[in-house]
Amino acid sequence: MELPNKDLVMLFEQLGLDSDQASMDAFFASHSLAQDTKLSEASFWSPSQAAFLRDEIREDAEWAPVVDELNARLHEE
Repeated sequence: MELPNKDLVMLFEQLGLDSDQASMDAFFASHSLAQDTKLSEASFWSPSQAAFLRDEIREDAEWAPVVDELNARLHEE
């Protein structure tokens, strides 16, 4: 059985964030990162959220592509 591909909705759920489109749009509208700020070091993450994001990227784990997408969205100018 093949597991579904991970996406931003699933990542928001994994992080304990509201994952409906309006909530996700509001999150991106109100959160951004400076180019020199690492995703996992953003002040708006809880320690467990930051650790999850950091570990997924470091280990190139199954969530890594979606975490990369989140990172890119938060670093948009």
